[in-house]
Amino acid sequence: MSTTSDTPRGADSAADFDRVIKTAKSQFGRTLLELSAGQPVFVLFLRHSGCTFCREALADLRGQRELIEQSGTGIAVVHMGLEDDQAAAFFGGYGLNDIDRFSDPAQELYRAFELRRGTLGQLLGPRVWWRGMQAFFGGNGLGLIHGDGLQMPGAFVVHHGKIVKAYRHETAGDRPNYIELACAIS
Repeated sequence: MSTTSDTPRGADSAADFDRVIKTAKSQFGRTLLELSAGQPVFVLFLRHSGCTFCREALADLRGQRELIEQSGTGIAVVHMGLEDDQAAAFFGGYGLNDIDRFSDPAQELYRAFELRRGTLGQLLGPRVWWRGMQAFFGGNGLGLIHGDGLQMPGAFVVHHGKIVKAYRHETAGDRPNYIELACAIS
């Protein structure tokens, strides 16, 4: 597990972060800077919609949503490759169609939040296979890859345009406690 409490390192990274959270817009036309101005926002970065772990993450978010929102923390999701109608259907299947979601096929948000592409071990190692079987047989299935299949996921809390809590996955199969992460500063 990797956690931090500060914005991306380096002048270029910080400049990219500031630019992207001001310009990337959700399906509702809101930016992460706007969303985080009034309250902390839990931002979940997915790999691709066919990933069993991403489907598990959305099911976890659905189950933990009420407690996260009751803590005063908003929720947003970043994905890579779904068109608007596909995203509406996909997220609607988890009861999450009303949360802000950011389509990021160019992966600018992923880079700004310093989420890397995975290594073979991070994506297909023995621990990942074991977790994949658990996620798959837990009812999360698989689907087509929409986006970069090598992209690593992550989860962050952003407040006033700054990262105040971060979880960058060590493997694709990591399963962080979203309530613990999202409610850390509430």
